[in-house]
Amino acid sequence: MRSSRLALGVLASISLAAVTVPAAAQTHLEVQGGRSYMDSHGTDAFFVEAVFDPRAMGQSRFTWSPDVSLGYISGRHVGEYRDAHPGVTNNVWVGAAGARFHYGSAGDWYQPFFFSFQLAGTAGGRTQALSSAYQFVSTLGWQYKNVSFQIRHISNGSFKEPNRGETMALVGIGFDI
Repeated sequence: MRSSRLALGVLASISLAAVTVPAAAQTHLEVQGGRSYMDSHGTDAFFVEAVFDPRAMGQSRFTWSPDVSLGYISGRHVGEYRDAHPGVTNNVWVGAAGARFHYGSAGDWYQPFFFSFQLAGTAGGRTQALSSAYQFVSTLGWQYKNVSFQIRHISNGSFKEPNRGETMALVGIGFDI
């Protein structure tokens, strides 16, 4: 059953990317890795993210770009959650789609800073941090050409308890295709 959920998550992410790709003239593909924390308990996290060409928001200096990602957060072995339900040992896959927002023109010193918001689905099991099939992903970061630094938070917005959430620091290496 877990493998079928994983397959559905991967299929959904690929489908979202496929729908968005034809409309995109430029795509930035990035591989990201780092540490994710639930409370003070860390684990490894990895993501592949595609950010498509920016679009102007009316006459403002804001732009937005379609953004899809597929991520993996390793389980943990924490004694205090040994008998908890859900526990913390499951590895979780996250498929997400949303938008990345920038402010300013190319060349402005602050233009590489961004905020993104995505809606996500999970597969592979539930944990104290990610206890539902749906999640919200918020990311604050800086991207300059082929490197990025990001702080990302994933949570279900307290729609289902427990809702400890995952907060991670990620470093990304990317390229334009």
